[in-house]
Amino acid sequence: MGILDGKAAVVTGAGRGIGKGHALQLAKAGASVVVNDIDEAVAAEVAAEIEALGGKAIGNTGNVGDKSGANSIVSACVEAFGKIDIMMANAGIARDRTFLKMSEEDFDAVINIHVKGTFLCHQGAALQMKAQGTGGCLISTVSAAHFGNFGQTNYAGAKGAIASMTYTMALELARYGIRVNAISPSGTTRMSDTYVGPDGKKHPMPYIDPELNGPVLAYLCSDEANYISGQIFGTGGERISLLSQPRYGHTLIMPGGWTIEGVQNNFKSNLGNKLEPIGITKPPYPFAEGINPPEPK
Repeated sequence: MGILDGKAAVVTGAGRGIGKGHALQLAKAGASVVVNDIDEAVAAEVAAEIEALGGKAIGNTGNVGDKSGANSIVSACVEAFGKIDIMMANAGIARDRTFLKMSEEDFDAVINIHVKGTFLCHQGAALQMKAQGTGGCLISTVSAAHFGNFGQTNYAGAKGAIASMTYTMALELARYGIRVNAISPSGTTRMSDTYVGPDGKKHPMPYIDPELNGPVLAYLCSDEANYISGQIFGTGGERISLLSQPRYGHTLIMPGGWTIEGVQNNFKSNLGNKLEPIGITKPPYPFAEGINPPEPK
């Protein structure tokens, strides 16, 4: 018996890397899987691999960034397996450039696939789950890049948006028995080759098996996890991390409201020494000496 026996799942961007790992692990846990990828050949290969393991799977090439495409992915799951219980919105692309060199096309492409694609796939799946009356599980994909990462304004912004969408969807969909969570996965893939450190240079990364995200994913999609919603987890390798929810931190109160002079007299001594480090690697706060324009040439 698998923890997901009888469940029907979709994994978008499942032809390679982390998405492939998700599809394999969900199938090994007992789910029937729609393997979605724009590359028809690799989607078919993963579906065949699942079937060779004794599971059920079909390949699918629906475009997540288009409403009709996203809806067709959901329909394919219902037609093949009679329902949909799990939507794993994993599809993504990278168009890394530093902020001043990033084109509008680079920005739009990433936002369309990550943010709009997650929205469309989750909405289509949730509407079907509501109609079924069976509840279900939506899983989004975020990234530590949304903490801030050099050369990824578009990607980091997309992942931050998906995190906020996750919290909101969880609040709205609970009444229908639909849980919404997100994972921030790790794994060695083609996209990980784009990693740039705080120094602005590419760095090699240790190999992490993309399938190691799967056990946490399978648990979150199972009935055992019916109490978990609106949460984000770091997964992969040897870790399971619960990300802290956004919240207001250190706060100053001035009766009657603040004046400029009041801010001048109180900010640096009470908040200036508590400013947070930023970025994936969380180095010491980098702007303590001020941020100034370049010296005139």
